[in-house]
Amino acid sequence: MAAEKDQQKDAEVEGLSATTLLPKLIPSGAGREWLERRRATIRPWGSFVDQRRFSRPRNVGELCQRLVRNVEYYQSNYVFVFLGLILYCVATSPMLLVALAVFFGACYILYLRTLQSKFVLMGREVSPAHQYALAGTVSFPFFWLAGAGSAVFWVLGATLVVIGSHAAFHQVEAVDGVELQMEPV
Repeated sequence: MAAEKDQQKDAEVEGLSATTLLPKLIPSGAGREWLERRRATIRPWGSFVDQRRFSRPRNVGELCQRLVRNVEYYQSNYVFVFLGLILYCVATSPMLLVALAVFFGACYILYLRTLQSKFVLMGREVSPAHQYALAGTVSFPFFWLAGAGSAVFWVLGATLVVIGSHAAFHQVEAVDGVELQMEPV
């Protein structure tokens, strides 16, 4: 808990408060709680991108140690790098933006319609899950035309390259002032 408070103070010193990091558009619930936990455990971005801390590992043992320790240590930073790559992919693909607008527009229309009365199709009441499946079906051709499948694989590939190279080449942080030494086998 003390480490989380120190990180929050570090973020506020850098000019980033909790209100600016967490958008108010995200409704309360499991997703918001998960995002708040990620935000609370973010490591300082200055040490994350410090170029003086990058070096080539001496051997495969050190490479594996760096990968494991950096992924554990910078886990929340890596989540935000992943989200940033998703935003970049969506923002640079106009057709993907159109497909997302069609999908969320259809979901919003269904939501408004269910507030007024129950949605009935061919004499049967349609459950909310089926309504959102219908919205997905309607927007599927737009996602297909936009190349959403390739966008997903681009984001996954870019994430693996960026995070993998950072974790492999960033020197590990000392834990409580004690650095573990592994001997090559």
